[in-house]
Amino acid sequence: MSEFEVEVDEHEDHSVLRPHGDIDAYSVGTFREALTGVAEVKRLLIDLSEVPFMDSAGLGALIGGIRRNRDNEGVIVVACGKPALTRLLHTTGFDRIVPVTETLEDGIDKLLENDND
Repeated sequence: MSEFEVEVDEHEDHSVLRPHGDIDAYSVGTFREALTGVAEVKRLLIDLSEVPFMDSAGLGALIGGIRRNRDNEGVIVVACGKPALTRLLHTTGFDRIVPVTETLEDGIDKLLENDND
């Protein structure tokens, strides 16, 4: 089993949280901690391009992280180019909670266009 890790890249006008590996019952604690660590970031992009699989525990942690971030008046966009994960996000209605883009670049554009709101 490969090691699960989460990178956080801080940029001038946003941060990117990038998990690497499956998000499941074994790794969800680490993922949840990482999301808690960025709960006060004003503009956050969650890049799921390195996540081959996410189960319901991972989805729950993701939704919890989004709630905490929104409680701090943050804006979140999820970038996900993996068809299976994108299908999960659409099927569960997740994409009605936050914007889901196919590429990192589109995600950043979507995140920064919220500055004009």
